[in-house]
Amino acid sequence: MTGKEKMISAFKHERIEGHVPHFELVFFLTMEVLGKVHPNHRRYDQWNQMSTIEKELQLADLADCHVDIAKKYGHSAIFVHSPINDFNAQKRLLEIIREKSGDEFFLMLHGDATHSIPNGDYMTEFSIRMYENPESLKEESKAWVEHGLDLAGKYKGTKLLDGFALCSDYCFNINPFFTCELFEDLIVPPLSAVITGYREMGYYSIKHTDGNIMPILDQLIGCKPDALHSIDPQGGVDLAEVKRIVGKKAALVGNVNCGLLQTGTDEEARDDILRALNEGMPGGGYIFSTSNCVFTGMPLARYELMHKLWMEHGVYN
Repeated sequence: MTGKEKMISAFKHERIEGHVPHFELVFFLTMEVLGKVHPNHRRYDQWNQMSTIEKELQLADLADCHVDIAKKYGHSAIFVHSPINDFNAQKRLLEIIREKSGDEFFLMLHGDATHSIPNGDYMTEFSIRMYENPESLKEESKAWVEHGLDLAGKYKGTKLLDGFALCSDYCFNINPFFTCELFEDLIVPPLSAVITGYREMGYYSIKHTDGNIMPILDQLIGCKPDALHSIDPQGGVDLAEVKRIVGKKAALVGNVNCGLLQTGTDEEARDDILRALNEGMPGGGYIFSTSNCVFTGMPLARYELMHKLWMEHGVYN
């Protein structure tokens, strides 16, 4: 089975041959592995000044960065990060990735259309708007849904894109930022709309949010994403319990504890990696990953321990 086939089989809770699918939402340690700056950390302020040849070389280098990491670590999917704010460049990047890897990987772009936890710069303003002017937030989300579906429509029929990662965060480790009532009013309608729209065009959706999702889990699943990421143990979320509650309504992606990978002992990291495999794999519908991403500052040796244990223990009989 190709990585793409494994991802889709996991979404559908179908039988998978070989290793359980694995990917990382972002793998930032490209400098240590490849000697290349990660695409998210690059700037292309002079993009419009570049010649056609230079643009093509830059895009080829971005594609190599994505594909080489996926091949080295056996990833089933690639979340394509394009630091160039230009549709034609983004499309060409996807074309080059397909040229280099064929149909091996499930390719996705960012595609959320909902409000997330606001940063400190405008948290007070956002909180006031939630209660005093919620219609303005709804109008923003409506525009984002329209934009997301318009972008998805441009790729329809190209076979360049398989789905979208929806990366708005809703939760702290203790509880969601939004009350259940506000989540139902402000988040559920646009989230349902964009997921439904993607599905009607033949795309899959992976909904990401960190933190304690348990108070809003039913609402999240009610929006019918194909998979839910990251089932965060640092937010007190138990993979086995979520798997029991969700059943076959969605696949689950996660939930190796990033905190233990970064600061735990080797034994603690090993035990947690094996726990995630043992809890996630039975019955299918599981995609192995960290509980966030392979972020800057995580020791590469810890991710490579995770990869080694996946190679040894993450195999379906």
